[in-house]
Amino acid sequence: MDRLADRMDNRSRAVLHHRMSFTTSSFTFLLLIALVTPAWADERPKPPEPLYETRAEHSRDGIGKFFLGREIAHVMGHQAADWLERPEREEEEKTDLMIESLKFREGEVVADIGPTGTVYGVDIQQEMLDLLAKRMAEFHVDNVKPILGEVTDPKLPPASCDTMIMVDVYHEFDQPFEMMQSMLRALKPGGRIVFVEFRGEDPNVPIKLLHKMTEAQVKKEMSLHDVEWVETISKLPWQHVIVFRKK
Repeated sequence: MDRLADRMDNRSRAVLHHRMSFTTSSFTFLLLIALVTPAWADERPKPPEPLYETRAEHSRDGIGKFFLGREIAHVMGHQAADWLERPEREEEEKTDLMIESLKFREGEVVADIGPTGTVYGVDIQQEMLDLLAKRMAEFHVDNVKPILGEVTDPKLPPASCDTMIMVDVYHEFDQPFEMMQSMLRALKPGGRIVFVEFRGEDPNVPIKLLHKMTEAQVKKEMSLHDVEWVETISKLPWQHVIVFRKK
């Protein structure tokens, strides 16, 4: 536990809106996204004006930018990828159980992770894509398409994905509202948006506060988008899996 805390204290401030991680039997990697205006904006809560708030007084673990009362955390760059590949991660996070609980279908198109079908791996850092390619070669995986995205554009085809999954990363997006709109553009009708976040409700989860999210906060932020909550899966030791579906 002390080792985990030490690693979290050294989280990088590199400019990155997502991360990727691997275990010997599964991997997760995270994506960037851009802006699109949904058609049913008048039927859901309107976003605040201004959309974001900047405060001089804020946590050293955050960037001083707030969205719906939540301070956005500093991001972690490729320099800290070794922590994502720590050998004890499977025991701490049960990544195989997470994949099993999402019940991916044969042939499903997924960003970021899936059993078969097509997997889009999007990152704005070429170093992360290089690491992805190396790891996929080691495991003889050939259904992953690495994509070098931009800060406001993931370069994903419209309505191309059945499921989009973000593992311990959404809380670091510095433009979460715009990012989520773009995710919806690349998601098929009825497709899933999946948040895997360390439980902010649980003080016993040994992760810095700004790098955790409560289920209530995730639902609050997603209420601004054209989605409906499907379920919250609570099988993992430290994280909850919160699933939404595009309307």
